[in-house]
Amino acid sequence: MALLELDGVNAFYGRIQALRQVTIQVEKGEIVALIGSNGAGKTTTLRTISGLMHPNAGTIRFEGHDITRTRPSRIVELGISQSPEGRRLFPRMTVVDNLFMGAYTRTDRAGIASDMDRVFKLFPRLQERRSQIAGTLSGGEQQMLAMGRALMAKPKLMMLDEPSLGLAPILIETIFNIVREINSQGTTVLLVEQNAHKALEVAHRGYVLETGVVVQTGKGSELLQSEEVQKAYLGM
Repeated sequence: MALLELDGVNAFYGRIQALRQVTIQVEKGEIVALIGSNGAGKTTTLRTISGLMHPNAGTIRFEGHDITRTRPSRIVELGISQSPEGRRLFPRMTVVDNLFMGAYTRTDRAGIASDMDRVFKLFPRLQERRSQIAGTLSGGEQQMLAMGRALMAKPKLMMLDEPSLGLAPILIETIFNIVREINSQGTTVLLVEQNAHKALEVAHRGYVLETGVVVQTGKGSELLQSEEVQKAYLGM
């Protein structure tokens, strides 16, 4: 049984169909990448998983349970968290307060404190700026905070939407190294990323989306070598 399964999912924005019979699986312990151009349906896929929009057809299962119509707060409680595109922090709140917001569904104080320490070990820069207002952080620091906030929910599955967007190359390398580290510590990762090369480098498996349709799937290393993927997404 896969940790997460989407089976024949269709989704619409008004009359525009954004997803067409999308079927994907994420196994426990994997990093799975969703790649594709703008408008391919990557973010929509994450929104349907997190309950922010509901599919018109198809089924979403998490740990074998149907979550297709489950409310977003309950999905977080079940173990799915998201670091959204654009970070969407609370800009007038401190770093620490933003992190606590990630743990809003939890009541285990000792566990929350332990996970706060974990986040600060993964992102030492956040510990240095723990009392700083989030809106005054650099872009890279804000991305670290968005990922740290998602981790504070203690997810079984962490979804990352465009974590490298707008970052300098040296910070992109740092972010993807941290993605690997988060995964090595036991968190399954579903990664949406425009930087297809970096995403497929870290991913165990990947799916290619085009206009809401899964057109190719395979191991990350296989997709990196695919002539179609190289031409369309890797500039080769």
